[in-house]
Order: sequence, then C-alpha cells, then structure tokens
Amino acid sequence: MRDVAASTVRRLSLYLQFLDECGRQGLGTVSSGALAERGGASPAQVRKDLSFFGSFGRRGVGYSVPLLAGRLREILGLARRYRVVLIGAGRVGAALAAYPGFRARGFDVVAIYDVDPARIGTSVDGLVVRSGASLEADLLAEAADIAVIATPAGAAQGVADRLVRAGVRGLLNFAPVTLAVGPGVTVSEVNMALELEALSYALHHAQP
Repeated sequence: MRDVAASTVRRLSLYLQFLDECGRQGLGTVSSGALAERGGASPAQVRKDLSFFGSFGRRGVGYSVPLLAGRLREILGLARRYRVVLIGAGRVGAALAAYPGFRARGFDVVAIYDVDPARIGTSVDGLVVRSGASLEADLLAEAADIAVIATPAGAAQGVADRLVRAGVRGLLNFAPVTLAVGPGVTVSEVNMALELEALSYALHHAQP
C-alpha cells in the first residue's frame, strides 16, 4: 500500500465518527458531501482519501453507512482492542484516564503510573495509581500496545526510553517536548500550545 499522509488518516477518523453518528440515527447511506463537511474537506478529497484503500460507494447513491464504517475500522486498525498504559496521574493524566471515548473506540486503559508518593495508591477512575518504579516489571508481566505520556516535559524523554526498552511501540505524548525514539516506534505528539498558536494565527489573520 502507498504511504498515506497523516492528514488523510485524521480525516478517515473524522469520517468514521460521522458514520457512527449516522448509524445511531438509523441512516443507511451518506453522501461524499456530508462526509466532506465533517472532515473539513471537499467531496473530491473524500473520494481521493477513500481511493487509497479501494472502491467505495456508487455515484448518485452515496456510501453505505454500515459497510463504509466497518471498512474504515479495518483500515484504522480498530477491529481489535488495544492495551494502554498512562504515565502521569496529574490533572492531564487523570482527565485522560476518565475519558470514556478511549474504551468506546477500542483503547482500554489498564494501568496508570506516577512517581509522586502522594498520588501512588490513590484511585483514578477505578484504577489504582501504581508506582513508576514498577513500570518495566508490569510491562514484562502484561505487555501494553500503547503508552500515553502525561508527565512534565523534563521527565518525558526518560519515560519514553523506558517504555521503548520495555517493548511499547506506540506512544501518545502530551508532554510539551518532542521525543526522540528509534525505528519501529511510532509517536504522536499532542502539543496544546502549538494548537492554540495556530488558532491565534487564524484569528489574527481572519478577514473582518
């Protein structure tokens, strides 16, 4: 398969969210125009995005909601469940642990860690906060597919190094620092400051 841009993958996820909403509303088909509106794209872009993965829909009829939703789940790797560990039980980490959307999309947060003695042993959304010192031993006993890093910036790279050595191959980083990892490891960076700066730019240059 050809390399697919990250922006395309993000739009596929938006399309799937919209298809799930359509399914809950009992809709059987959806147009490329409706998908485009949700994905922030044009109908032509929707067709191009989907063409990477095969032929979908019929001209004048649209796309079957259940069939396209099922296919997008396969494309996005959501036909299975993922074990997720969360590093950092502060405000961001606690909010992420309590987010119901993870489990709904197949991502099961199975453990949360911290190094603060005041947090270790407390409960976050039903999970007991574990000591960061036990991270490697725990991952050896029960492997994780993805780790979410919600630590201060200064600790994030060290945590990432430990996770990679323990065999975790997918990292979602909320710390305000760019992580350096070796081949075979995928990192997604969530930098809230950059997102706000992008909004600031758009507002500053918006037409009155």
